[in-house]
Amino acid sequence: MEIIIHSAEQLLSVTGARAKRGAAQGDLGIIENGAVAMRGGDIVAVGPSEAIRGMATRETQLIDASGCVVLPGFVDAHTHVVFAGDRVNEFEMRLRGASYLELLKAGGGIMNTVRATRAASVEQIIVETRARLDRMLAFGTTTVEAKTGYGLDTATELKQLEAIYVLDAAHAIDLVPTFIGAHAIPVEYAGRADAFVNMVTDEMLGAVKAWEEKRQTKGPFLRLPFCDVFCDDGAFDAEQSRRILSRARALGFPLKIHADEFANLGGAALAAELGATSADHLMVTRRDEMKKMAEANVIGVLLPGTTFGLGKHDFANGRAFVEENVPIALGSDLNPGTSWNESMPMIIAMATRYEKLTTAEAIVAATLNAAFATGVGERVGSLEAGKQADVLIASVPDYRHLAYRYGTNPIRHVIKAGRVVV
Repeated sequence: MEIIIHSAEQLLSVTGARAKRGAAQGDLGIIENGAVAMRGGDIVAVGPSEAIRGMATRETQLIDASGCVVLPGFVDAHTHVVFAGDRVNEFEMRLRGASYLELLKAGGGIMNTVRATRAASVEQIIVETRARLDRMLAFGTTTVEAKTGYGLDTATELKQLEAIYVLDAAHAIDLVPTFIGAHAIPVEYAGRADAFVNMVTDEMLGAVKAWEEKRQTKGPFLRLPFCDVFCDDGAFDAEQSRRILSRARALGFPLKIHADEFANLGGAALAAELGATSADHLMVTRRDEMKKMAEANVIGVLLPGTTFGLGKHDFANGRAFVEENVPIALGSDLNPGTSWNESMPMIIAMATRYEKLTTAEAIVAATLNAAFATGVGERVGSLEAGKQADVLIASVPDYRHLAYRYGTNPIRHVIKAGRVVV
């Protein structure tokens, strides 16, 4: 099918061959009265409406975007979207004063979701996750990084990966897998964290690689998953994290790391040392560590929904990351415990208010930079010829409304791989 979206008040092309940083973090590539032409699932041309409309044939579907903003589909660079159950009881406990770490130490937190996910069939996990993906799509998310980490044993981690691959094939959203078997220390390894690290390095990583190599379903973004680890208080220290990530790198896994959410254990610096694609959370990262990330081209993935979800006030200092030349991406951190947020527009609104990004910087962080943080920046995240046609029409007259308004859905149309899906 051939589609031309035309007459956009503003078209945000967000073009770039790599993640934007520093002064370029806010470069949206705005085309006034812009248009985009799509054919066969890809973008074939972007430019002024008069020129692009001249490409139309009798078979072309024309979509009038007058008074609207056209932009790339959102890429959610950090989610735990694949799980079973919920933790609404813990939410009420936190409202009464219990902290995240207190719940985790008492056997709750992540472990409650681990128990539910271990007990669920892959079919149940798929059904529950599909509903979340449907809502994310309605808010304009077209590509999602999806982590495991609610198994903490080999069988359940592979079950979560199976759900990711099935959903990628069945759902309009493209899923990019991440293995985070080292998400927490399971109760059966209580007091034996190093033994669990050995299990991750000696058994889990090899099993994940062997499983992926045998898979017949290969979506456009399905490949050997990223390997992630939760380097923080209550989880894994820097040396344990280094062991896991070093072994993963030796096996060919690209790397990510949860770092500096509650305490600074050196996770951001470790990401730079090991050449990770991204370091995520980063609420308490120091400036000297930001410089190391910039030098190593590590993308900083900020997750304002998590801080908000926990009712805390120590948001990541997005302005400092931009000043230190670190490319910034955004993610929802969608998960059942701390950030059940399916709306990237809401994440953009929070990033501007609490993490001191401009609206333009936040949009780049939720599109092009998030795509590169997810390893798919060559195919999605911007509107330019040759890229996959993931396109949004927002019912707002100026891109700044995407942060100015919150709690509503500005997305009027979602086009995924050249097909109107919303």
